[in-house]
Amino acid sequence: MTFTWTDLINLDLGKLNESVTEWKTAAEELAKLHGTVRDGLVKKSEAAHWEGANATVTREFVRSAAKEVDDLQREAKSIHSVLADAHAELAQIQKRARELADEARQGAPGHAPEADPGLLVSDGGGGKVRVELSVCEVKGPSQRTLDMIRWYADTLTSLVTHAAEVDAATTRALRASHGADPHNAGHAEYTSLDQDQLPRAMRLAALGGGAKPAQQAELRRLWESLSPDARAQLWTTHRGDLLAAGLFNPSVKQVAADRGSGKHGVEDPDWGDWGNRMKMQLLVVGADGGGMNDASRHMKHYLDDTGTPMKLPVDKMLSDDSGFRAHVDQLLLQDNEASWREEALAEYERNGGRPVVIPVETGSRDYSFAEAQDPNWFYAVGSARSNVTGAVTVHPGADGKPVVGLDYQVNVWDRYNWDEGKGVHIGDLEVPDGEPGRLHKVGLAQEFNMAGSGSVEHYELGTGAMPPAPDEPGRAGERSDPGRHARDGGGEVDR
Repeated sequence: MTFTWTDLINLDLGKLNESVTEWKTAAEELAKLHGTVRDGLVKKSEAAHWEGANATVTREFVRSAAKEVDDLQREAKSIHSVLADAHAELAQIQKRARELADEARQGAPGHAPEADPGLLVSDGGGGKVRVELSVCEVKGPSQRTLDMIRWYADTLTSLVTHAAEVDAATTRALRASHGADPHNAGHAEYTSLDQDQLPRAMRLAALGGGAKPAQQAELRRLWESLSPDARAQLWTTHRGDLLAAGLFNPSVKQVAADRGSGKHGVEDPDWGDWGNRMKMQLLVVGADGGGMNDASRHMKHYLDDTGTPMKLPVDKMLSDDSGFRAHVDQLLLQDNEASWREEALAEYERNGGRPVVIPVETGSRDYSFAEAQDPNWFYAVGSARSNVTGAVTVHPGADGKPVVGLDYQVNVWDRYNWDEGKGVHIGDLEVPDGEPGRLHKVGLAQEFNMAGSGSVEHYELGTGAMPPAPDEPGRAGERSDPGRHARDGGGEVDR
């Protein structure tokens, strides 16, 4: 039976919580009974001064009864631990699913320049979630709305899948705890679902960069499910593999900031459009010759009219633009440093001073590149959204005090488009306001998505040190051929 959206939303966690309480009580009562049997009946039996066949049989019977009570107590404790862990996870998943569904239905009436419409969320069958417009738009859905629909559908479907995986892990753990013989208790012992989920996560992590998209997605869900200490075991063993498998891929909305120029190729071009396209082709060469290599590359890709995504060289963006680097350091890192450190240290204390890892992710923040300070990225991107994803680690230092570190990467995304009213002026060449965007409408150019992530950096939290400088960007984006993006890490982007 496939776990569905309806199953997740209507899951009666109250009944599951009742079971958690009942098994907790059973484990506690059996523990008391075992203590009574061990300290009373068994001790008296062993200390009794009697001999013969009856004495031998009776002692063995008492020992067997005491062991059975002990087995029952350990089984009850194991079942309680598994159910308690499952309840906590499913409650969190269901809460997140309901919040996102409500958010999608409400839309964003205050978003400018156009409101985000409300969306309908329903069961799509086969474990999928269907998301669609609640009211048809006269102009048709904008690219931003289409991005929203896709993000909500993918994210909610992932939550359904996550709930199904937790349910399956719980079933396996309960079966292993109970065993196949209803008359013989005391089998596998579980303190949490980690004992089922961690081995699976280890196997998936070992695939590294060879993991398929579905395996990468499952690995990220397991990463979220694991306890902080189990996560530390996985991180210590497979850090490089986890990063290669895309563990730090952002989960926040990656959507177009606005409607853009509208639908592609819905109007016929005229001679003026062809002339503007030729001007922009000259601008591609001029920008590249003037050192605006990224602006040149992106403009050329726009004129190539393919619409395929491009990869942003985030290390280069951070290295080129000090304002953008300060934006990341302050808004995305330093503003979160204290809370991340406090949360990680609390988990470290709860775990008895053993290593822990907690995943972190900031919300997205916009940054606008200034034409005067950085014309290259002003024309290549304009304004972009960014966030930070990573993992906070805590381990005992040489002096016994906890060391709190952050491994993180910067993620950037945007949609290359020319909104109504935007023009371009580089050197002696100029394309009037509104004309670059019109080329998309008449099918002589096409908007495209851009996204990328920087290198993974590390620094220790709470030391007062500044975050490290971005990695050397290398040759990506340097002058040569404006079409080099496919060779220097460009082309398709997994969004």
